[in-house]
Amino acid sequence: MPLYFADSAESIVPDALAGFASAHADLVSHHPDHGYLRARGGSAQRRVGLVSGGGSGHEPLHAGFVGAGMLDAACPGRIFASPHNRQIFEASRAVAGPEGVLHIVKNYTGDRINFGIAAERLAHEGIPCARVLVDDDLATDSDDIAVGRRGTGATLIVEKILGAAADEGRGLEDLAALGAEVTRRSRSLAVASAAHTAPGSGTPAFELPDGVWEYGVGIHGERAGSTTPAVPLTQFVRTMTDRLLAALPDGPRPRVLALVNGLGATTSLELYGILHALTKALDDNGVALDRSLTGTLVSALDMRGFSLSLLAADDELLRLWDAPARTPAWPL
Repeated sequence: MPLYFADSAESIVPDALAGFASAHADLVSHHPDHGYLRARGGSAQRRVGLVSGGGSGHEPLHAGFVGAGMLDAACPGRIFASPHNRQIFEASRAVAGPEGVLHIVKNYTGDRINFGIAAERLAHEGIPCARVLVDDDLATDSDDIAVGRRGTGATLIVEKILGAAADEGRGLEDLAALGAEVTRRSRSLAVASAAHTAPGSGTPAFELPDGVWEYGVGIHGERAGSTTPAVPLTQFVRTMTDRLLAALPDGPRPRVLALVNGLGATTSLELYGILHALTKALDDNGVALDRSLTGTLVSALDMRGFSLSLLAADDELLRLWDAPARTPAWPL
């Protein structure tokens, strides 16, 4: 792995987790035997533990959002690979509240399977468990794709809103229903001008010629169905925004919450320019940008690209979004 600063492709994840826990020892604890991170402290009113996870390479998701007001535990798998069901089971058992545990799962086959096995094991021990399946990626919204939409940027929105709701002492069924509604109201799209570097080989996962973008990439570097010529940013963001607004359930909404997310190698300078273009596109559609968050938050290693996520907002969801949180990566 000539590009990444690590001893080996095998050591990069466990070494990073140990370092992460050292850097944020006041907020999280690391349990290397079972491979999960757990929040230190949190709301005494919480009756349900919140657990998420997925392949590494998407930092700061999910580990960065373990802490007060968000996740109780996160289970990082190997790079772009689902965590083992043992990790999820042990983390869930450790943080389950009196009403059980809620899993926040991105819609990928491996994650679904392993979180499902963990849930069965929890049920065997009498621990109630429910699931919120996040499937926001508009690029995979097709009857030809059997697994359905992928879970991408909106996962962070779900984790934040559910964390605030859990702090209010809501029960398992209530939280699961809220998570499903947040997911239903969310859609995302991503574009890349260059692929991530594969840790094993040190080479790009795919090649793109100059002047061409991959429109509709996933967070594991999945290619889109087709490429598109690079055009001025404002024009391209308008196209993305129009598609996202049209895809929101019940049609375009008068107010949204937006996530402008870097995929790993896109600078803050660029991301704020993208937010500016998004704001103009929303204005032209008569849609108010009620809240926004910009940064590299759901990455795909070092992919040069960005994603846009829109949530059809209302007063209640915005109130939960605004609730305080203290985690290693929550910026507000």
